[in-house]
Amino acid sequence: MVKELVAAQNDFFATQKTKDVGFRKQYLKKLQQEIVAQEDAICDALYADFKKPKFESLATETQLALAELKHAIKNMDAWSRPERVSASWSNFPAKEWIQPEPYGKVLIISPWNYPFMLAISPLIGALAAGNTAIIKPSEFSTHTSKMLAQIINKVFPPEYVTVVEGGVEVATQLLAEKWEYIFFTGSTKVGKIVYKSAAEHLTPVTLELSGKNPCIVDETATIKLAAKRIAWGKLINAGQTCIAPDYILVHKSVKDALVNHIQQHITEFYGQHIEASNDFARIATHKHYEELKAMLEGQQVLFGGDFKDEDQYIAPTLVDEPELDSTIMEGEIFGPILPIISYEDESELDTYISKYPNSLAFYVFSGNKKFQKRLMDHYSFGGGTINDTVVHISNKDLPFGGVGRSGIGGYHGKYTFDLFSHHKAISKRGTWLDVPLRYPPYTIPIGWIKRIKHLF
Repeated sequence: MVKELVAAQNDFFATQKTKDVGFRKQYLKKLQQEIVAQEDAICDALYADFKKPKFESLATETQLALAELKHAIKNMDAWSRPERVSASWSNFPAKEWIQPEPYGKVLIISPWNYPFMLAISPLIGALAAGNTAIIKPSEFSTHTSKMLAQIINKVFPPEYVTVVEGGVEVATQLLAEKWEYIFFTGSTKVGKIVYKSAAEHLTPVTLELSGKNPCIVDETATIKLAAKRIAWGKLINAGQTCIAPDYILVHKSVKDALVNHIQQHITEFYGQHIEASNDFARIATHKHYEELKAMLEGQQVLFGGDFKDEDQYIAPTLVDEPELDSTIMEGEIFGPILPIISYEDESELDTYISKYPNSLAFYVFSGNKKFQKRLMDHYSFGGGTINDTVVHISNKDLPFGGVGRSGIGGYHGKYTFDLFSHHKAISKRGTWLDVPLRYPPYTIPIGWIKRIKHLF
């Protein structure tokens, strides 16, 4: 089936239909209408997969996707136009421009933590740029994957866009094919497999991976507000967010106050009996649930630590001063567990932060502008926020993506269109003048070449 779908998309792209901006816009509008019509059903599917609260499903999945669609539909005419550039004097007379064109057939592999938005968001840019696409959703979010397939199959013919469901075997079959672009969101471990497969065909990739995101709180921060914003950013989607704060580095003088306020805000958010709250999600996969439980073994728990096997529920949990070589500090946690580590001097921060290079996100809470700037300038990370968490992802004019071990490439808004476009350079020469200097035999004095270098 995979080979047939790939062949069909090759043939469809060859018809040149997707190079018509009106054609692209027509289908994006159909997708927009279908998402609006099925929004409640999408939220129900997300709840069935891991009890995702409807507010979070709307705010972080469907409405984000609809905002991306609206933005693309409004701007894709402008994005698709050739961009004139100043012609080089060496090419006079000439007109020169950059022309975006689609790559061709695109493979989008989406994850289980935001199974709708992280499939639809890259798809929007891929289609706006004129590509065809096959989406491989996660096998761990079965209800949302089926809902996604239902929507896509209703809106698009399969030779244009389709969803292929299945597990590792299906993903392996897809990666064995030749693609013009691959977009992957998931773990660094699987990202390496995708990258290796793409290299076989010299296929360009975007890898949206993971990272151990630090959250630094110094003694000048507004502690109560910092605690509220950290708790919120950490516990959205039960901590299953790639840009959630992964651990806190807090100045020793304000540690107790920060911990107390985080505890208070968690209770304000979810009540005394968090497992009964309709606003707190569950862990999406059994494997990861067991991994999170194992992380807590032998740790000093300041708050939370409860779990329910039958519901894959893990309470929001604060862990006190874990050892750097402990399981909880080895890699990304990806759950509602938050280690809290104190420091006394700024020089100590590098011991922790440099152990985990290239985080996907980076957070600083401080009233000291010089401190903020030093940290933001010194460390390499995908994207960051000062005095809040997660919110940098919401601006369509900011690219979202990793660097180094946390990913390759950035997207959102026009960045997604550009990501899925080859920017073709074109020079159109005039024929009414042809300066003979470039042709052999070379009679121009050698010294003149250095004098006219500014023309190139």
